[in-house]
Amino acid sequence: MQVFNRASQPADSSRDRILQAAQRLFARQGFDGTTTRDLAQAAGVAEGTLFRHFSNKKAILVEVATQGWVEILTDLLTELSEMGSYKAVAQVMQRRMWNFQKNADLMRVCFMEAQFHPDLRDRVQSEVIGKMTDVAEAFFQTAMERGIYRPMNPRIVAQVFLGMFAISGFSHNTLMEPNASPQQMKEMAEGLADIFLNGVLVKSH
Repeated sequence: MQVFNRASQPADSSRDRILQAAQRLFARQGFDGTTTRDLAQAAGVAEGTLFRHFSNKKAILVEVATQGWVEILTDLLTELSEMGSYKAVAQVMQRRMWNFQKNADLMRVCFMEAQFHPDLRDRVQSEVIGKMTDVAEAFFQTAMERGIYRPMNPRIVAQVFLGMFAISGFSHNTLMEPNASPQQMKEMAEGLADIFLNGVLVKSH
């Protein structure tokens, strides 16, 4: 599934090294706590090289987080499209949680820094979230047409699902322990999926 266009760069380019260093430092020191000198040193480049690729430090943050969101959401949409059934939400969520745990630095930058930078949030919203919502809406519309999900506004269902997905993205810091076991992640994924698929009301007999 090709939803987003990713710019291709040589794997060993100085630009890539800058972005990789920025992801690590922004996650561990925060955007405000990281200087361009820190970035240049961690990337193994001269400080002037930073500004040949990026106009300022904020531009580096925007690129790191936007690329990160593209990666996260493209992986999610691919898993949705390959789901064995429309009820297999828990397995998708569990795999996402496992990926979050393995890519903790990226998660911190993508989920945390966007809260403090409106321009970053706006770019992610316009370039990534909107496209992802469109694809998810079509996915849920198909499930409704096949009689698997009850008829309702598929856009709202997509937005609720994305909200649940965002909560699971924070789960390694807020809902679960940082080093949650596979069993804990499984239980969390199944709980979120159950609420999404069945709601919380007791069904009348």
